[in-house]
Amino acid sequence: MAHASTLSTPDSAVPEVNRIGVDDLKLALQRGLADFRDKPSHLLFLAIIYPIMALLLARAAFGYAIVPLLFPLTAGFALLGPLAAIGLYELSRRREQGQEVAWRHAFNVLSSPSIGAILKLGAVLLVTFVLWLAIAMGLYAATLGALPGSLGDFLGRLFSTGEGWTLIILGNGIGLLFAIFVLMISVVSFPMLVDRPVSASTAARTSVRAVLASPATMAVWGLIIAALLVLGCLPFFVGLAVVMPVLGHASWHLYRRVVPS
Repeated sequence: MAHASTLSTPDSAVPEVNRIGVDDLKLALQRGLADFRDKPSHLLFLAIIYPIMALLLARAAFGYAIVPLLFPLTAGFALLGPLAAIGLYELSRRREQGQEVAWRHAFNVLSSPSIGAILKLGAVLLVTFVLWLAIAMGLYAATLGALPGSLGDFLGRLFSTGEGWTLIILGNGIGLLFAIFVLMISVVSFPMLVDRPVSASTAARTSVRAVLASPATMAVWGLIIAALLVLGCLPFFVGLAVVMPVLGHASWHLYRRVVPS
């Protein structure tokens, strides 16, 4: 469980952080699920997820140039998750304080004193996402080379050739590095920006300190996120409509366990 911590710092702008354990992750997930049940958001996420997926699948049906990017795109969306959940943090904050909770309150972040910092940190995630796609496409070009003639051709070359396995191993390894970077700078930074008026750098540094204070626990949290996102994708992405908001709410409660009020 979280306990007072911790790591002191000569920079008074960066708050102390608590060391946390697996029990804190369980509690955050339980409270995140409770927030979701109190204010279900699956229809909203379906409205966002399915048009995007329909466009991707339609593009893949009429031309296979996008096929090599389907996995990097799907995996890369997780890099933008902390920003996409920004409104959910506000709903959890209001519910925690016993205030009225309605969907319009998710947009309160637009008038937050930290909106500039939110946009700056969000831009970092967006650049990271674009860089990941560029590297993934470059890696594909360096290994499998020519674009596939069909989906079957792509899968056959991917799983039955040495170049394909090189792409799988290197792609997942590089993707892991991107995921670690995003986890370190964003695991508590966006909830912190919703909660208090701090700079983007202060929020990011607090997030890094939180990961360094509890590296094993934060690694488990990253694995939980990855596993739930994979499970959410399996039934034609429909599970993401539940997984994404629950993780968003849970991230708020994890922030509360890590950064003392």
